[in-house]
Amino acid sequence: MPEPLWTPTDEQIAASPLTALMREVGAADYEALWRWSTEDVGRFWGAMWERFDVLADGDPTVALADDTMPGARWFPDVALSFPEHVFRGRNPEQVAIVFAAEGEAPQEWTWGRLTRETAQIRAGLRGLGVERGDRVAGYLPNVPQTVAAFLATASLGATWSCCSPDFGTRTVIDRFAQIEPTVLLACDGYRYNGKAFDRTAVVEEIAAALPSVRATVQLPHLGTHGDWAERFGPTDEPLKFVRLPFDHPLWILYSSGTTGLPKAIVHGHGGVLLEMLKAWNLGQPVSASDRVMWTTTTGWVMWNILIGATLTDAPIVLYDGSFGYPDLGALWDVIEQADVTVFGTGAAYLHGCLKAGLAPEETRDLSRLRAVGSTGSPLSPDGFRWVYDHVGADTWLFSISGGTDIASAFVGGAEILPVYAGELQARCLGVAAAAWDEQGREVHDEVGELVVTKPMPSMPVGFWNDPGDERYRDSYFEHYDSTTRPAVWRHGDWIRFTPRGSAIIYGRSDSTINRGGIRMGTAELYAAVLALEEITDALVVDVPPEDGSGDSRMTMFVVLADGVELTPELTKAVAGAVRRDASPRHVPDELVAIPAVPRTLTGKVLEVPIKKLLMGRPAEEVVARDALADPAAFDWFVAYAARSQRAARTP
Repeated sequence: MPEPLWTPTDEQIAASPLTALMREVGAADYEALWRWSTEDVGRFWGAMWERFDVLADGDPTVALADDTMPGARWFPDVALSFPEHVFRGRNPEQVAIVFAAEGEAPQEWTWGRLTRETAQIRAGLRGLGVERGDRVAGYLPNVPQTVAAFLATASLGATWSCCSPDFGTRTVIDRFAQIEPTVLLACDGYRYNGKAFDRTAVVEEIAAALPSVRATVQLPHLGTHGDWAERFGPTDEPLKFVRLPFDHPLWILYSSGTTGLPKAIVHGHGGVLLEMLKAWNLGQPVSASDRVMWTTTTGWVMWNILIGATLTDAPIVLYDGSFGYPDLGALWDVIEQADVTVFGTGAAYLHGCLKAGLAPEETRDLSRLRAVGSTGSPLSPDGFRWVYDHVGADTWLFSISGGTDIASAFVGGAEILPVYAGELQARCLGVAAAAWDEQGREVHDEVGELVVTKPMPSMPVGFWNDPGDERYRDSYFEHYDSTTRPAVWRHGDWIRFTPRGSAIIYGRSDSTINRGGIRMGTAELYAAVLALEEITDALVVDVPPEDGSGDSRMTMFVVLADGVELTPELTKAVAGAVRRDASPRHVPDELVAIPAVPRTLTGKVLEVPIKKLLMGRPAEEVVARDALADPAAFDWFVAYAARSQRAARTP
């Protein structure tokens, strides 16, 4: 059995709210507590409702009226408001938000200012005709005004949806056009890597492509263009909250599949509220003595989860800009300057610090930093060790794994348990997570598909404009045959649960590509590169390292037009197309020319089989040759994989 990198002290265990909950329900240890929480998930979430004193109209006695997935019905007899819980009982003099940006000292917003700004935006939106059920779209950076805009939108009963301003025009339109927003809130630009990027022309293109938008309000983030102050000026209107049904849409997030438009995932007020209360009070509990920072853009679900921490007494810390400008030490400077106690980030950033040889503890006072969170992709054992060697030996390192799909985590941290290199400490409370093989049998201490066998309140209300929930069902519930047993949620991750109850994530089991926490479907990447006349076809895969010792490698295989060569100029053009039309995070690490893209007889691109092949699986196990339209195209990849594996073994 490996030695833990960190073990909580007896004092830490005694002071944990997890220990208090264990005592209340008679659980001997965390594993017993988790089992209690999943034996009757309705009972568990009813207990969470009472524990956190949820404000609502109606009767919360019935927690789970129907446990069928999809379509579970939670708390059908209540009406509530997410932002009402954010603002209740606040001292206007206390700090609510700390904000930092590239090269700038941290600034603070008090609860008084956040309340005032939210009330002004709320009044301005009402003046623009925004009502309950409307959608408000944000194309905004990670600044306090964006937080206020979300809270104002939700206070009206309207639904929030946001993209980061570094997203390309087509990517944004593909998302917002689906939901037909009434108002577009945008910025004039953003700063990244020491440069200013004007987005006024992009905003005009986006607005022109959205006929439902009645008004566009622009935040002068770069100080050049904007009517934010005029539209959202001083008001005498108090900040009020519309109480809504439990599953009334709070926000719409986006996560791409392998085909079609990005999935417009709808989450409800009540499900998000309960999950966030659980996460920030039990999963990674914080209090008034904490300051919580998570590096994210407004286009990643971690922004939404960080906003969930406003339900506690801990101020949140926003950072806008590059995480590596002027170097990777910049974030550690902010952590020191802003007195951050809980710092979360993507595993890619921690791996970058490791590779750069950073030792932030040696040159900064990080004594207040008590916990580090990691997500977005698996954190390697070496990444774990780097945190303990160079950030703090007494640091609680919690790695979490969940997704945009649930705005929460399936597996993650538990502050009363030891930390082992490369492992997520435990299943999250209330989450009936398991590993299944392809036949739908649970496996133990073996790699399997991550499934959830009982509903969670933050599972999507559905997808926007998805008649009969057909795409929703296909995305999560159709992988395993449900004709003879209840449907289960299959997430698309490979996972192994150890005998200790911890978990190891082995990357995606489907072909969506997760880069820096932003999941994007291959269809969006193909649309970007196939717009180039030099490329006639493409296949892209993201392959995790065999030993888990770093980040995955994204390779794009392209079929070139007749007479075209793969030159540095073409490689640069591909990178530019992906950066402009899809996402800067999804620029390929490598471009490889191929004779043909392998497909099935029905025309489906062999993305997952090629990924498995490049991870070392035998060719005969990843696909049946008689199902191939062109076996020779697949044979090229068999030879390529063999060469790659020989090269990897060569000293």
